[in-house]
Amino acid sequence: MSDILHRILDRKVQEIAERSRKRTLDDLAARIADLEPTRGFVAAIDARLHDGDPAVIAEIKKASPSKGLIREDFDPAIIARSYERGGATCLSVLTDADFFQGHEDFVSQARAACSLPILRKDFIIDEYQVYEARTIGADCILLIVAAFAQKEPDGDRVYDESRLTELSLLAAELDLDVLMEVHNEEELEIALGTPAPLIGVNNRNLRTFETSLGTSLRLKDRVGPETAIVAESGIHTVEDVRKLREAGIHTFLVGEAFMRAADPGAELQKLFGVRPHSAAHKS
Repeated sequence: MSDILHRILDRKVQEIAERSRKRTLDDLAARIADLEPTRGFVAAIDARLHDGDPAVIAEIKKASPSKGLIREDFDPAIIARSYERGGATCLSVLTDADFFQGHEDFVSQARAACSLPILRKDFIIDEYQVYEARTIGADCILLIVAAFAQKEPDGDRVYDESRLTELSLLAAELDLDVLMEVHNEEELEIALGTPAPLIGVNNRNLRTFETSLGTSLRLKDRVGPETAIVAESGIHTVEDVRKLREAGIHTFLVGEAFMRAADPGAELQKLFGVRPHSAAHKS
């Protein structure tokens, strides 16, 4: 586990404790009964793939620990509408404040501006965050396998598989889908033992921060047809997309390449050639 991930997870423990004092888990749970149904994150991806098109999860991200500020002109609602016009299947919205300059309000702002399902992208390690994701308007949560690893004295890593499964099942109870993120073969085996319907392969090495599409290409054949592979990170060119699609990967999560463009949705359409989303914008 990288030092940055350690620092993020330590901060998450503090953050959950702080938020729990202001709004209890029972308070969050009580709010869910009055919420509108989720939009079906996995269903939207399945529908797009059924039509033979690539399914693009377009990310709304202001900054990152490795790249610093990515987009200064940052308005989640405007970006969400741009992505919808550009043919995005779903959105991914960063909500971590301390390391990514995100916020929970970005999810509700994006949701009000478009009809696309939304992934709450954060470092989720506790039930509180799952309930919180549902109340802020998310349709899917991210679970990062590496966040559930402990290093043994002999150097081996041990994963809390039962915790990953518990959080996945809780998400399903709350009508949330799960994207389970992995970085290597060991983590993939853990993910495949959970009920998560989506496996995200992050092409960025957590230790070096270098990216290689070879990670997605290498792990793809270990996943059965019932589970969709999502290629994450390092996708910048039409050639990158072509290489992955020729290998049978048709679902993508892309952020930085879009966030640095003047019109993120136009850049999406340029990179993937997908048809604009036909649904009307929500007011």
